[in-house]
Amino acid sequence: MNKRTCLLLSIIFISILITSCSSRKMITDASGSRGKNITGSLKERYSVLLGVSEKEIRDERLYKFIDNWMGSPHRLGGMEKGGVDCSGFAIRLEKEIYNRDLPRSARQMADQVKRLYEEDLKEGDLVFFDFAGSPFNHVGVYLLNNKFVHVSTSKGVIISNLKDSWYYKYFSRCGSVK
Repeated sequence: MNKRTCLLLSIIFISILITSCSSRKMITDASGSRGKNITGSLKERYSVLLGVSEKEIRDERLYKFIDNWMGSPHRLGGMEKGGVDCSGFAIRLEKEIYNRDLPRSARQMADQVKRLYEEDLKEGDLVFFDFAGSPFNHVGVYLLNNKFVHVSTSKGVIISNLKDSWYYKYFSRCGSVK
């Protein structure tokens, strides 16, 4: 390979490396953000996705954690990036970010939270849903601006909007970990 070819390949490689560090397809089904390729730093990406200012993205550890898990597939009973269920993801996030221990099932979690009104939710609080007529069988972790992160059975780890009609009709409880 001549010097010119090596230089050209080096420039292409560096360009790909730089752009891949600041651009990431964010997996969301939240209205207004579906299918968008959001670019920028971690704070920039999540401020756009959540519809808040960059100043409101305070806990970068939380968003780095989510970024690392984004798109991990659903697997009933799973607790690893290769396959995780909703309660397993909530357990891992709460332990690694907030050093809080949670029971294994969403129902047990719902029984242990300090109940809140939805307008009082803060980052790290839990949100619960009653799918298929069963109480508290799905859990997510609240972020900001009505957005929450959870594990979808079809899309894996994803960010959704609590106020989207499909989620809101199943929303049943929220609270902070005691």
